[in-house]
Amino acid sequence: MLSRIDTKTTYLGSMRPQDLLVPTAAGLCCPIAGFHIDPVRGVDRALITHGHSDHARPGHRAVLATRETLDFMRLRYGEDFAGATQEVRYGETVRLGRVSVTFRPAGHVLGSAQIAVAANGLRIVASGDYKDVADPTCAPFEPVPCDVFITEATFGLPVFRHGRPQDEIAKLLQSVRLFPERAHLLGAYSLGKAQRVLAMIRAAGYDRPIYLHGAMETLTRYYVARGIDLGDLRPVRGAPKAELAGAIALCPPSALKDVWTRRFPDPVTAFASGWMRVRARARQRGVELPLVISDHADWDGLTATVAATGAGEVWVTHGAEEALVHWSVANGRAARPLGLVGYGEEDDAQGEAGGAEA
Repeated sequence: MLSRIDTKTTYLGSMRPQDLLVPTAAGLCCPIAGFHIDPVRGVDRALITHGHSDHARPGHRAVLATRETLDFMRLRYGEDFAGATQEVRYGETVRLGRVSVTFRPAGHVLGSAQIAVAANGLRIVASGDYKDVADPTCAPFEPVPCDVFITEATFGLPVFRHGRPQDEIAKLLQSVRLFPERAHLLGAYSLGKAQRVLAMIRAAGYDRPIYLHGAMETLTRYYVARGIDLGDLRPVRGAPKAELAGAIALCPPSALKDVWTRRFPDPVTAFASGWMRVRARARQRGVELPLVISDHADWDGLTATVAATGAGEVWVTHGAEEALVHWSVANGRAARPLGLVGYGEEDDAQGEAGGAEA
């Protein structure tokens, strides 16, 4: 049920939020225009916020997304991942029946977008996954003024304050200096996180070759082809064990416990994730060097973004919904949890071209 506040939220015209977007078993649906946002099953028309597999699934009759998101879906699922596709640029407005749709940068991964849906003077913005901190590998997040803001809440608890990602990279490079004879295996999700970490390592002045697990290569080559300089990158396969001593190698998090690690001399295991703020998670994964680097907004980022949108109503999805709902109501906004299912960390063990983020 919608959590109510003393001041009644009003909207221009006769359109109500639930007339424009409604949660369904397939995902957020716009019934008056016949589309879904990030549907979890095949639909006639899907608007996709970004390329992670918990949001971008194959099997739709038509998909609208940014160029990069469409490319990621092709890389992951093949050319026939949808019946038809339409590329949408940031800031471009597309008319779908009585509804106007605009994609705005979400700052999550390359090509990620918030989707603004408007009709009859009412605007709802679906955030998708987002972060409000700098990332050299994708367009920065842009707050979009709206009446209703649909926000993710992956890290929607006050305990999650991520700190400076540059400081986490400094920890990694300090460990490399302290243990020059040991390889450093860095688990990072294959789409977005891996490329961001690579760019940050380069920005910190590390110019030696960095090695990539095979599952990282396709997407990382795509980033490079899009003009993002990630320095000297080499495949792990075929590299002599002696060459890997003292090197940094990136791999999917699942590979940290795989026989694949045996080719490295006395490896230090690291994992870049917002969940590394929770020590128990690091211990469970056997991570020696946890790095708190996330591609999702932390608690401060979530609350600041909600305020920046100016929305009088907030819908919260996939994450710690109740805490952000409570904060929103306490700060003068109507709010509700959506309870959508099917979103979160995807299985990075698929060995595919993509990977989810945390």
